[in-house]
Amino acid sequence: MKGRTIILDHLGDVEAAALMVDGQMDDLLVDTPDSPRVGAIYRAIADRPVKGQGGMFLKTTDGSAFLRQIKGLAPGQPILVQVTGFAEDGKAIPVTSKLLFKSRYAIITPEAPGLNISRAIRDEPERDRLLEIAHDAMDGAEYGLILRSCCAGADGEAITEDIEAMLGLAHTVLEDASTDMETLAEGDGPHVLAWRDWVEPAEIVTQEGGFEEHGVLDALDGLMEDMAPLSGGASMYIEPTRALVAVDVNTGSDVSLAAGIKANMACARALPRALRLRGLGGQIVLDLAPMPKKDRRPFETALRAAFRTDDVETALVGWTPLGHYELQRKRARAPLTEVLA
Repeated sequence: MKGRTIILDHLGDVEAAALMVDGQMDDLLVDTPDSPRVGAIYRAIADRPVKGQGGMFLKTTDGSAFLRQIKGLAPGQPILVQVTGFAEDGKAIPVTSKLLFKSRYAIITPEAPGLNISRAIRDEPERDRLLEIAHDAMDGAEYGLILRSCCAGADGEAITEDIEAMLGLAHTVLEDASTDMETLAEGDGPHVLAWRDWVEPAEIVTQEGGFEEHGVLDALDGLMEDMAPLSGGASMYIEPTRALVAVDVNTGSDVSLAAGIKANMACARALPRALRLRGLGGQIVLDLAPMPKKDRRPFETALRAAFRTDDVETALVGWTPLGHYELQRKRARAPLTEVLA
């Protein structure tokens, strides 16, 4: 099966969306009914500061949340916050006070005024067209606006409708004068997120049973295993613990002098997709196959190139004294093993 296919279906009663590229699953979004969605907005109540961590616990309708950078915030004070990531079991919901209202074409930025066009759009006539659309749609609004890269060549009316929808949501949330603890926006589910973020041309499948027909269920079975096959007969074992995610790279049956670097380069190319599909983040430690120190730089270059196209914020930290490689990845999704448990 060639090309891109987006399948919108359910896993049991849980909404989910899968992106298949040339017959291989490239991304997966699964709803988290028992925890808040990323992007949900609360009017929270400041609870107690944690000076050692430079933040404050907040009370929300879904439980305790944690906010960093709390200058001027006093216990008992209401504050608008937005969920930024998945809350691990037993830990507070991570939130920010810098709200964003994001859709397919437009992002409204209340704290960053001004009209901005994605840097990925370089054609000057197209940038001028989009800037004109932005000026007309914003019509003197005090909020900021970012037009996303998928606006290039998009229908002007569709872009305008998107801007107006996000402006309306921002106005509803920000102008609410109540001081009571409340959920003001639920955040987008997998089907809306797929429309919002998977913007390249694709076949859209919405009929029930699409996951089984297009191989998504078979791919999910493979993702529940620790072992992920790599090219050339190599493999990597991805094992999440409470403290970190350990990745062990093996050369398999290859006993050549270049076996280590080949396996490690294959790991570098495959790792972003493997972590994305499994919903894994936090501290990630790579126990790589043996290779000369002179090959570390090509490995880092390949790893950096692979993560450049990944949407989840990931910091490539570097080498440990024992020769492991460390990464720090945002917990943007719930681990797949917990979602499907």
